Amino acid sequence: MKKKRLITSALPYVNNVPHLGNLIQVLSADVFARYCRSAGYETLYVCGTDEYGTATETRALEEGISPKELCDRFHAIHTEIYEWFEIQFDKWGRTSTPEHTRITQDIFLKLDRNGYIKERTIQQLYSEKSGMFLADRYVRGTCPHCGYEDARGDQCEHCGKLLDPTELIEPRSAIDGSTPVLRETKHLYLDLPALLPKLKAWMEKASVEGRWATNAIRMTESWIRDGLRERCITRDLKWGVPVPKPGYENKVFYVWFDAPIGYISITATYTDRWEEWWKNPDGVELYQFIGKDNIPFHTVIFPSTLLGTGEGWTLLKTMSSTEYLNYESGKFSKSRGVGVFGNDAKDTGIPADVWRFYLFYNRPETSDYTFTWKDFQEKVNGELIGNFANLVNRTLSFIHRFYQGRIPEAPVDTALWGRVRELEGQITEYLERAQLRDAFRTMFALSDLGNKAFQAGEPWKTRTERPEEAEKLLRNLAYLVRDLAILVAPYLPATSRRILGFLGNPPATWAQLGRLEGLSEVRKPEILFERLEDDRVEALRIRFSGTQAEREESSQPRSEDVFRDKVRLVVAKITEVRRHPNAEKLYIEKIDLGGRESQIVSGLVPYYKEEELLGRHVIVVENLKPAKLRGEMSHGMLLAAEAEDSVEVLFADHAAPGTRVVLKGDDPASYGEAGEITIDEFFGVPITVKGGVVRVGETPLVADGREITTSLVKEGKVG
Repeated sequence: MKKKRLITSALPYVNNVPHLGNLIQVLSADVFARYCRSAGYETLYVCGTDEYGTATETRALEEGISPKELCDRFHAIHTEIYEWFEIQFDKWGRTSTPEHTRITQDIFLKLDRNGYIKERTIQQLYSEKSGMFLADRYVRGTCPHCGYEDARGDQCEHCGKLLDPTELIEPRSAIDGSTPVLRETKHLYLDLPALLPKLKAWMEKASVEGRWATNAIRMTESWIRDGLRERCITRDLKWGVPVPKPGYENKVFYVWFDAPIGYISITATYTDRWEEWWKNPDGVELYQFIGKDNIPFHTVIFPSTLLGTGEGWTLLKTMSSTEYLNYESGKFSKSRGVGVFGNDAKDTGIPADVWRFYLFYNRPETSDYTFTWKDFQEKVNGELIGNFANLVNRTLSFIHRFYQGRIPEAPVDTALWGRVRELEGQITEYLERAQLRDAFRTMFALSDLGNKAFQAGEPWKTRTERPEEAEKLLRNLAYLVRDLAILVAPYLPATSRRILGFLGNPPATWAQLGRLEGLSEVRKPEILFERLEDDRVEALRIRFSGTQAEREESSQPRSEDVFRDKVRLVVAKITEVRRHPNAEKLYIEKIDLGGRESQIVSGLVPYYKEEELLGRHVIVVENLKPAKLRGEMSHGMLLAAEAEDSVEVLFADHAAPGTRVVLKGDDPASYGEAGEITIDEFFGVPITVKGGVVRVGETPLVADGREITTSLVKEGKVG
């Protein structure tokens, strides 16, 4: 009988927007969980926001709101990003719950009862300027081990050594920049030296059986070799889990003591039978996905905490830890706003599956990897489109065109399927060991095999010269495409669904791999991905250079100037509206631009009837680079305001066709003839609705002297 699989990814800290480097962990666990479900394992994937601690309390204080309000806001931001990336949690929760408090306190009381909690009076750094004790991470200084000048008080990010803030050379408050002083206070400590025998016995067995990553084993062994010390588990804060011990009423647990317990408490918010997962070591295997900076907390502190209770907890089997994903010439950084963040990825207009592809194809499993926009373009155009999507498109399009969408009957190509099944076996073996990158890249070796078979088989010739050969080739490749859709489903779920849809949605679990049955038709296929062209990638590289703060600062005052120089908006009259023959949500509109006719395509079918648009005066981006949308050319784009599920076309019935739309106060005659722009360049100029008035930056847009206004969408984006 298969053991159940319990899967976690490091709980993202709540008060920042996750960047691509952070997303690797939740995405990795998502892939593994999706694989496990498809392969028939009873699976539970839990994660959630880590909400307690100094960082939250301090930021809330700075913003003049409560920590709970801050957490609610960022929890919603995280949720939206993970939903867009299609991360399929069984439970996405948070640590600021009654269940978390109850379970954390219960574990502490058992540790205390078993003698693994020590009380110490210590001297702690105190900021006289802010009137508060400084938590470890809010003290910065020079690392005494490696000399790194911006080391945190709990752990040096440069050399990985655990620190006490009093060890830092020339310490300073990260909150107010002052030099802190030492004051006495009492704290509680987890007695790791006393727990070491239990930890070593468990680790020596688990690291081998669970095939821990090399970096996880080395870092854990170095901790043990250097000698474990008692670890402080309390803090002088208000926002956290209260310490249930007399004399500690004004303290809470250190976030790195209670945060891993969040995996357990989040499960408890999912099911009352949470102990069947977390206290069932004989029936459940625990897989944890983390970055290398979190390794010691998952291989030393968290298991020591559970071992010290004396209860039969489900402990870590497999640790999948990654190295750093760097950005261009530096590191991704939440605190400094460097890199591409989850909301940035969404705003690029590039589908989530394309981002998922890149992150898994280059998952930093054994060494750091650097994201560059050029590499992103090359990998997407070369492997995702030129290899994988090419096989899917050429195979299914050929069948649909020349065989009327019927998959021909033909014998099995035993040589081809011998190699296919061999590679599929390797992929499964890699996934069982949570080697996600190796598994993913082997899938591309499989699609490359299919492309070579297609090219060698020359169906464009054999279809008429030796039809039985073409039929055999295409039938076998159709099943290979089906298998690839199953294989990539954990990695590229939306893409998998589309491919399976082209094939009539056959059964698609892991058990179907290699079974040459169940396919009969090919529905009209569509292109899976658009190539990333040079101008688009360069625009994105420029757009995301520097820090978020710098980007915001540089873009806001310049938006009006960029609009004047680059964007040509004009009033157009819609003279004809008809449905797009190949897309159910698109209209094709003929427009009058003041004596000159043109055509645009817009996705307004769900929001407007033809008669609601016909004859109306609208605003279009006249100098947008023409694009072919499902076979129809669109010379420009009709503008509409969006907010949540509402869409409102920008009407300007008062203005004549051809009227130039300009910034309020500007003379239309002062505007030059703006050259052709790309869609990314256009969206680089923020046009919004504020208070029912359409604006660039803070300046209203006008046509023939009258402001462009909305009646339905009062606040939102224009696109």
